[in-house]
Amino acid sequence: MNRTRRALTAIALSTAVLVATPALAQAPAWPTKPVRFVVAFAPAGPADIIARLLGQKLSEVIGQPVVVENKPGAGGSVASTLVSKADADGYTLLINTSSYAVNPAMQRNLGFDPEKDLTLASLVASSPNLIVAAPTLKAQSLRDVMAEARNGSFNYGTAGAGTTPHLTAEYLFKVLGKVNVTHVPFQGAGPALNAAMAGTTQLASVALPAAVELVKAGKVRGLVVTGARRSAALPDVPTVAESGFPGFEDVTWVGVFAPAKTPDAILQRINSEVARIQRDPDFQQRLAAAGFEPMAGSLVQSRDYLRSEIGKWARVVRETGAKAD
Repeated sequence: MNRTRRALTAIALSTAVLVATPALAQAPAWPTKPVRFVVAFAPAGPADIIARLLGQKLSEVIGQPVVVENKPGAGGSVASTLVSKADADGYTLLINTSSYAVNPAMQRNLGFDPEKDLTLASLVASSPNLIVAAPTLKAQSLRDVMAEARNGSFNYGTAGAGTTPHLTAEYLFKVLGKVNVTHVPFQGAGPALNAAMAGTTQLASVALPAAVELVKAGKVRGLVVTGARRSAALPDVPTVAESGFPGFEDVTWVGVFAPAKTPDAILQRINSEVARIQRDPDFQQRLAAAGFEPMAGSLVQSRDYLRSEIGKWARVVRETGAKAD
């Protein structure tokens, strides 16, 4: 999966401007007023981090303010529903994670149709997920956690049911490790990490960028990252494969969504401006420092990727039996 994602990004970053040119020639006068980013999760999580990094850069290139507003709840569906009902003029955009691809298999009543009411304007970035332990937990490794979980009651917090860190943990603990660890959903990675720091939960499963500074400060202990290789942001934290489960790899991605009836010219403008920002060395450095990698694609490539993700996560939901707690 990740080889396809990296290839998609490399191609898109080099060709996005050329692909965009015909549509941009006919683009309406957008934007002429502030743009609103509605973030699907609470502050300090991956969607919020990307919204603020991207919003700052986008404001500079389009000459209009970008206002960031957090609307957490229901694994991202509260914000998705809100944006799906907004005017399709490019001024209200959704910043959501790969939970968007998970929720159709997790929730019966989303409040919107993910295939008809919203469209993916651009992929932005991805990161591995990270499982951390409360500082008071004796277990020092994933193997220790698996052993202790068989003898006691463990729980783990996430940014919400239907997020990819939720399904990552479900698959890792219940399918591969054969241990029962209870899921505790929150409304963002920040609250989930706060619970782990306080010892309210023994573990948290989050997208890596939300926890980088906390791990470095010793406020939580990094157990494993879910990427194919260790993260440069946390080089001392082993991968799941290194911890006894070879072949395991998973990421959380973040994208910009718009109401489905938004004019193609505006969607193409958004896509091309994000691609331009992704080539900015300062933006790339900030992404890397937080544990992200840029993840781009044309409108068609982005939508194809989303379609494949919806199918993949539907299979994982079936296999794990994960529920919208």
